[in-house]
Amino acid sequence: MKLFFVLLFLFISVKIFSIAIDESVCYFESDSLISPDTLDKTGYFIINKIEISGNKKTKHYIITRELQFHKGETVLKIDIGKLLKESQENIFNTSLFNFVTIDTNIVENHLVNIKINVLERWYLWPFPVFEFADRNFNSWLKDSDFSKLNYGLYLVQENFRGRNETLNFRLRLGYEQRYSVYYEAPYINKKQTIGIAVDAGYAQSHEVPVSTINDTLHFFKDVNDYPKKEFFSSFSLIHRKCIHNTHYFSLGFSDYKFADTLLKISPDYSFQNQTEVRFLSLFYKYKSDFRDYKHYPLNGYYFDIEVTKTGLGILDDLDLFSIQSTFRKFWKLNNRFYYASGLTAKFSSKAIQPYFIQRGLGYERDFVRGYEYYVIDGQNFGLLKTNFKYELLSKKVKTINIIKTQKFNKIYYSFYLNLFADFAFVEDNQFFITNSLSNELLVGYGVGLDLVTYYDIVIRLDFSINRMGEKGFFVHFRAPI
Repeated sequence: MKLFFVLLFLFISVKIFSIAIDESVCYFESDSLISPDTLDKTGYFIINKIEISGNKKTKHYIITRELQFHKGETVLKIDIGKLLKESQENIFNTSLFNFVTIDTNIVENHLVNIKINVLERWYLWPFPVFEFADRNFNSWLKDSDFSKLNYGLYLVQENFRGRNETLNFRLRLGYEQRYSVYYEAPYINKKQTIGIAVDAGYAQSHEVPVSTINDTLHFFKDVNDYPKKEFFSSFSLIHRKCIHNTHYFSLGFSDYKFADTLLKISPDYSFQNQTEVRFLSLFYKYKSDFRDYKHYPLNGYYFDIEVTKTGLGILDDLDLFSIQSTFRKFWKLNNRFYYASGLTAKFSSKAIQPYFIQRGLGYERDFVRGYEYYVIDGQNFGLLKTNFKYELLSKKVKTINIIKTQKFNKIYYSFYLNLFADFAFVEDNQFFITNSLSNELLVGYGVGLDLVTYYDIVIRLDFSINRMGEKGFFVHFRAPI
């Protein structure tokens, strides 16, 4: 069976990687190489001037970095519409603006002026933390355990200094305590191709999952102590030479401390039953993103590949290696109908892993719809998601006059009706004795209604049926694929 996952991974990473490389163009570095004959037959424009308005905080170069053309470039008339549309999508996908418009003004002798207008978002978010502490909202809602709530303060400064930098501080108390700081600068060099990110924090919890039985998490709780404590830090180097392609290189350090009582209950929880596990890790990710709107895409494609080496043989003997790759494709069938499909595969080098570090399906995006209440443990998996979509209400823009600031009073919204079917297989060599969903084909299907609005908000209401015939309504807050 492991050969199946190796072949599946190779199919995604090699085949799709070659497509991504072939289609990637660094438009902002390219010069026009259009032949004179082509110019005479089809007509052309010369970009005379690029004017930007509405960016009260954002630096001009952050916006021009996303353009598919530059000042002085010669472009064919038949291509200008496509370049303007892609540039608008690129700027919007920075998540810095609620609205982006690009207009042209033709002057003399094939000269054209480009006018870009943006409506900036609100960037400083100091708000109290009040959130559920579970794998997803539906798992928490099923039990409605109000003791599993987190509270505290979360301070987010987006677009810091107008340079698209991010600065986060988190002070989270309650069920899962976490104190962390994160800083990301997308560009630190003049060419705007290299960025950095720094992350550090401390986490502890009175209750931790210690085993998976009947494909459900079982917890150990100690109200007087913290069974698991974690310190983590990482430094990342980001390389984005082209508009759509990005490389991430990260070096991380983790220090876990486990209570003796926790390891007595679950000997497989830690590495070699150790009360303290410290290790370094290396992480690499390549991302190729050609989606029209990354938070709720309707057209384009997305590809990534992640390589993780946990344990470098310096601090501890922990030695794990995993590769995960995803390819998602989105089609516009006609004016109102859309189709999307996503394939994800993960392969791990070792069949036996410490429980606290291994992951199968049932977390974040990697789950089968209809199985939100389950965790399917495993070391390798393949996941296929499909979605047929109808635009119930096209994008509407509305101004709420009682709100004075444009950052909030001008909104947009749209609704989509969905039919979906998901398929997955999880290979588990470690916990399969007490679980029935691993090493079996998983199937889930149903219908859903999606609301998409400003500030990248997505609210989904799904009615799903799984392989066992179980039915349920589920709520999600991100795009299905």
